[in-house]
Amino acid sequence: MGNPTDHLWMHFTRMSSYQDAPVPTIVRGDGAYIWDSEGRRYLDGLAGLFVVNAGHGRTELAEAAAKQASELAYFPIWSYAHPTAIELAERIAALAPGDLNRVFFTTGGSEAVESAWKLARAYFKRVGKPMKHKVVSRHIAYHGTSMGALSITGLPGIKADFEPLVPGGIKAPNTNFYRAPEHGDDPVAFGRWAAEEIGRAIEREGPETVAAVFLEPVQNAGGCFPPPPGYFERVREICDAYDVLLVSDEVICSWGRLGEYFGAQRYGYQPDMITTAKGITSGYSPLGAMIASDRLIEPFLHGTESFAHGITFGGHPVSCAVALANLEIFAREDLVGHVRANESAFRATLEKLYDLPIVGDVRGDGYFYGIELVKDRTTRESFDDAESERLLRGFLSGALFAAGLYCRADDRGDPVIQLAPPLIADQTQFDEIEQILRSVLTEAWQHL
Repeated sequence: MGNPTDHLWMHFTRMSSYQDAPVPTIVRGDGAYIWDSEGRRYLDGLAGLFVVNAGHGRTELAEAAAKQASELAYFPIWSYAHPTAIELAERIAALAPGDLNRVFFTTGGSEAVESAWKLARAYFKRVGKPMKHKVVSRHIAYHGTSMGALSITGLPGIKADFEPLVPGGIKAPNTNFYRAPEHGDDPVAFGRWAAEEIGRAIEREGPETVAAVFLEPVQNAGGCFPPPPGYFERVREICDAYDVLLVSDEVICSWGRLGEYFGAQRYGYQPDMITTAKGITSGYSPLGAMIASDRLIEPFLHGTESFAHGITFGGHPVSCAVALANLEIFAREDLVGHVRANESAFRATLEKLYDLPIVGDVRGDGYFYGIELVKDRTTRESFDDAESERLLRGFLSGALFAAGLYCRADDRGDPVIQLAPPLIADQTQFDEIEQILRSVLTEAWQHL
């Protein structure tokens, strides 16, 4: 095997980083662990990329793929159907909250978000409100990389190269209570304020022009911002008042990550659409979906109407077969219940790190946590851009990996370490994560 950087263009990667250094090459996985080409073992503290929910090395998922490929490797769902897509759509509709009964398959999360925005626009054209086309989302939120999804994304740094983007992406504050600009001593008041800011954004744009609000149950980018109490209840009221669709972007937050099949169920709100991907197959084959309410498909069920949108590999027979087998594992092993039973222990183990001066905030829910790093815990002073560069890329990312933990050290916002282990993880893995973080963060503080 030659030098990977001779031909492989890695995603979101500074290619210059590997001019004089080997590319970490992962060759095998089993349970909550992965191995590189040198035989070194690492704890997969990010489930690949918030993906491998059922864990690595599940041979029955590989066997389900092989069996389906030998029977029907591919057929489109453009005016046709095949058994695994039919069965999986039925299974998802049964698990999804409320009347989210219509499943539009994609191959990943960006496509699911793109599909949801397209459906929102097409729906309002058909019900006599053609000006409704804009989307409200939150600062620092990541919703994907395709041009529509990127317009909904709230991260200026990954948008600049591709502007001008699709017009109509409007931003509102996120729910980072640790950095609350208002009501920093009262999570309920802060949640109310953050929800009302969405309403004010809709009013500024004109409700007749706003089609949808896209929110993750727990916002990923910035380091796992859970919703304050009452937040989603108020957002739902605002959306209803202005006839705006609420889209729950659950590409990460579905399939057990938060201790329910869907994050909307965790926080008790009813969206009009859910976008999902990643854990639906535990990463054993690419698949995503937009799940829509009965109301949203209704205008497309008559006469010559159709939703003029499709993706070649959306609802791929092999991927759907893998997803069905994955959901069998979820049911048989009660992985969702396992997360609920162990999430408080995961939180308590990570909160032990509060005795380190560099740890400012530990936040998240389920098996989805961010640890924000600070220069001064009393004042909550963060690191400037140059310091973040030295801390995260100059030291932490490499040191954590060398110590045997694969996770994410990120500064899309304030510097954080993100953790989202496979849902099979238990106290053994929690302790291992805490011990490695303690050692490396102690060293990082001394470097500073």
